[in-house]
Amino acid sequence: MVTMALATPAGAQGLRQTSQDEYTLYELLAPDTASFKIVYEVTATTARAKAFWNPIRKGSVASDEAVFDMMTGAPLKFDQVTGAQAKAHGLDSADLESDYIEVHLARPVPPDGGQARVRIVKTYKDAKSYFPQGDGIVFDRPLSIRRNAVVLPAGYQLTDCNVPSQVLSEPDGRIRISFMHQRPGPAALVLKAKPGAPTGEAAKPRPPTTARSWEPPPAEGPSERERLSERAHQDRDIIYFLQAPETNAFSLSHDYTESREGRDKYLNVVRIGSKVSRPSGKLLDTGANLKAEILTGAQMKAAGITTDGDPVAPDQEVVVTRFPPIKKGQSVRLRLSETYTAPQSYHLDGDELVLDRRLGRPRNSVVLPRGWYLTWLSIPAVVRQTPEGLTRIDFVNGRPDSVDVLIKGKRLAAP
Repeated sequence: MVTMALATPAGAQGLRQTSQDEYTLYELLAPDTASFKIVYEVTATTARAKAFWNPIRKGSVASDEAVFDMMTGAPLKFDQVTGAQAKAHGLDSADLESDYIEVHLARPVPPDGGQARVRIVKTYKDAKSYFPQGDGIVFDRPLSIRRNAVVLPAGYQLTDCNVPSQVLSEPDGRIRISFMHQRPGPAALVLKAKPGAPTGEAAKPRPPTTARSWEPPPAEGPSERERLSERAHQDRDIIYFLQAPETNAFSLSHDYTESREGRDKYLNVVRIGSKVSRPSGKLLDTGANLKAEILTGAQMKAAGITTDGDPVAPDQEVVVTRFPPIKKGQSVRLRLSETYTAPQSYHLDGDELVLDRRLGRPRNSVVLPRGWYLTWLSIPAVVRQTPEGLTRIDFVNGRPDSVDVLIKGKRLAAP
């Protein structure tokens, strides 16, 4: 439960205003207006309270306010009051330099855990939070509410989002960015977008279906050793560079440090359903190229090469990258690169790009192909632009398990 402020609602002296289940939706309006519509849902939990006060943020000009009782959908009476008026009406901790929306609840909050659910709608004009920058727009606003979403204007593609977020599509094709903030303090959200997405019928997404991921859950979960290893210290970085979706192909760059004494090769067991090509390796410490080859499970067995317990089918592919044996107390930093063709994981569905793949490392990144923008993202991630102007999605998973990533995208509008 989130405690908002000390208050004494009318007719109930000495009570404490509390709330929970807060959620805010910001709908960015035309960039030249510097305005955004806010839908704020909140549950008042102060027993017997008849009023609820919602502060208007300093520096913002509020308009078009409306308040609704979420139980019945009926509009509620409200007033915009000064801090002094709010204090006089019962909000003991009111900021005298702020204004408030004073909501008259449909019914007193029931005692013994009762609630009053309220939806507050308003439009803010705030040029410091929402402004044009270059050929795009910026929404830069610290958000103290824990659950938030931002909807871009029609025709805009997301280029940067510094808070790990889901990316979803509205029925009309506008992009929604949604996140839950768990760290102390407000979320210092900086969100950037630029024109280029289609509008109208061309922007509308294909409705999500009841289809499930083609990758079944693993037969066994991670081992105790894997579960109790320190994820933050693991230094594997994997970047998936998606090629044109018609090819079903993506290249992969995997940076990895090997420090186990005696190791002289890295074995990458290719998932069933994928074909690998163009393997290469590099010793990053010296820049030296490494020998990499593709073997089948049968060839591995004939050569006496074994994995660390991972079963390999006779016709399953394995990329073997060799490097100088590791001596005691030493380590090497490796970069392993390959190209995969995986129609089940990566394909074109109508006019939408689809990547459906389980990612098991603590840090994984996906780069969209040129000419495509992000429309759906199932697992929260940071979004940013590469120096080449491509959309990069960065996942950080602190749990000892995989994340089942589902990414969709659409082609940018013709220039």
